[in-house]
Amino acid sequence: MSFLNYHHLRYFWATVKEGGVTRASRKLNVTQPTVSSQIRELEDVLDQPLLNRDSQKLVLTEAGQICYRYAEKIFELGRDMVDELKGHASDKPFGLTVGLANSVPKLLAHRLLQPALGLTTVTRVQCFEDRLENLVDELVGHHLDLVIADTPLPPMRKHRIYNHLLGESSVLFFATERLSAGTRRNFPRSLEGVPMLLPTQNTALRRTLDGWFASHGITPEIVGEFEDPALMKVFGEAGAGVFPALAAVEADVRRMCDVRVVGPADGVVERFYAISAERRVRHPGVAAIADGARYRLLT
Repeated sequence: MSFLNYHHLRYFWATVKEGGVTRASRKLNVTQPTVSSQIRELEDVLDQPLLNRDSQKLVLTEAGQICYRYAEKIFELGRDMVDELKGHASDKPFGLTVGLANSVPKLLAHRLLQPALGLTTVTRVQCFEDRLENLVDELVGHHLDLVIADTPLPPMRKHRIYNHLLGESSVLFFATERLSAGTRRNFPRSLEGVPMLLPTQNTALRRTLDGWFASHGITPEIVGEFEDPALMKVFGEAGAGVFPALAAVEADVRRMCDVRVVGPADGVVERFYAISAERRVRHPGVAAIADGARYRLLT
């Protein structure tokens, strides 16, 4: 198995960054043959050329372009590591890359991310939505800064992953004015036989709601199951059935979907977590999200 020599990689990176071997040798305070030999050793390890030596100018091969992109990230991470361990906050702006589990409501996600959008230290927020297990793989690979989910992650043997509780919200049932008129009376028994829209069975909220229905002796007439809460609200707005949503975003749901509250699912609470690869949150965007959720956003 071949191991990457980061000394060789640095000589290659400096050559591309400075625009040639001569400038790189001056920058690194070594001779030109030394720089060239280090790059050749890197090429031997990678088993392919990185520079087109037939050209009079510095031209990267396709492999060289890929190698340079990775080198940029590697040495940037190295500088960040030194700054953090020395206690110096980097003075450059941060990007924030967030993974959202499919079951996290979009309205809530917007509220959670809002504090980060107002930071001068955060230049851009990128959001990716996927199944939790896929997002965790990206988090472990340092492609995401955090993951927001409605369930904590169990301990992992190979990787250190930390769950940070953001907050919790009670749950309400919503429906169109026509459908809610008859279900508000004698609630929750009135839900018996009423068309119901629910999250899919692989979500934490669905498991909790199933228990709630059973405790009240209600057998819901499930006409639709949705992994995406936003899509469930679209069907609910169209009058397809009664649907659950967070009390924390009640005003937004009523305004955007033109629906009414049918009643509360007493005792049903949905919790949300920020999952990170660090115990102590250092990224300013992640810290802003956590602080905002704890003190202002969730009920």
